[in-house]
Amino acid sequence: MRLDAAFDLHSNNSYLGIVDENGKRTFKRRLRNEPEMIKETLRPFKPDIVGITMESTYNWYWLVDLLMDEGYQVHLANPCKIQQYSGLKHGDDQDDAFWLAEMLRLKILPEGYIYPKEQRPLRDLLRKRGHLVSLRTSLIVSLQNIFARNVGAKMKTSAIKALREDRVTPLLVGNDDITLAGKVSKDAIDSLTKQITAIEVAVERKIKLRKPYDLLLSMPGVGRVLALTIMMETGPIERFVKVGNYVSYCRKVPAGRFSNDKKKGNGNRKNGNKYLSWAYAEAVELARRFDSEARAYYDRKRKRTNAPIAYSALAHKLSRAAYHITRDKVPFMPEKTFA
Repeated sequence: MRLDAAFDLHSNNSYLGIVDENGKRTFKRRLRNEPEMIKETLRPFKPDIVGITMESTYNWYWLVDLLMDEGYQVHLANPCKIQQYSGLKHGDDQDDAFWLAEMLRLKILPEGYIYPKEQRPLRDLLRKRGHLVSLRTSLIVSLQNIFARNVGAKMKTSAIKALREDRVTPLLVGNDDITLAGKVSKDAIDSLTKQITAIEVAVERKIKLRKPYDLLLSMPGVGRVLALTIMMETGPIERFVKVGNYVSYCRKVPAGRFSNDKKKGNGNRKNGNKYLSWAYAEAVELARRFDSEARAYYDRKRKRTNAPIAYSALAHKLSRAAYHITRDKVPFMPEKTFA
């Protein structure tokens, strides 16, 4: 007998549904997220189970690894592409689990990529670096606003981030409250800078840029750490059939619905990889500031539209270029990218 199983995974429990080859519901049970309980529950059905699926939720790592270690064929469902059944008055975890199992049985399950277990810790470490960089940026902007309000001047980001010399606090002397706000902000920024550097050192010690991702260094705005981030978040470039698939995955295409050249609404702007979106946003800012050809392209767009659209256009160009660089194993070609 052929069986297909699915878990509707939550933070502390999961609902297991199993269907047979005819779609008949043969087993259902809510289980605590305890490995031994899950293994024991599945054991009587193991010889007949041909596949197990679950949605790609925030906490799928442990369950996928557990099931794969037990020898099951595991499928990770892409929740953004799942066609929900309609016409039901009531839906719950049981229905969700059996719908996943049914799609697996019918071979219509939209699947996501199961990132290799051994590479996930480093990818998560790079994600933590990105989180810390974002926190530091917010603190820097807040501190620059304090300067603008109280001193009437703007302080460069490089001066605020300087570790060897405190250039912030002396400029805010005169009011104890403002001085304390500046000191606290500066201390937090320095602490984050040290932690970001520690992560970068650890990552570069443990992993090197693999070919063809080393060619990303030829792109404007992309350094070693940013190239590592793109490499770890992208995975095998072959899983993206077309450049449009990759750019969409990077969240660098417009999320709109149109009919007869008229906009009818917005699509799912969060569909894709937010970490790749952040990485290319970082590359855009650096390229715009330090690369003349990227700056010229941005300025041309800026004259015709506005700054956010110009930023998005440059990010779109860089993500497309990264796809062709890694797929075709060629260096960055500005004449093609910015033509």
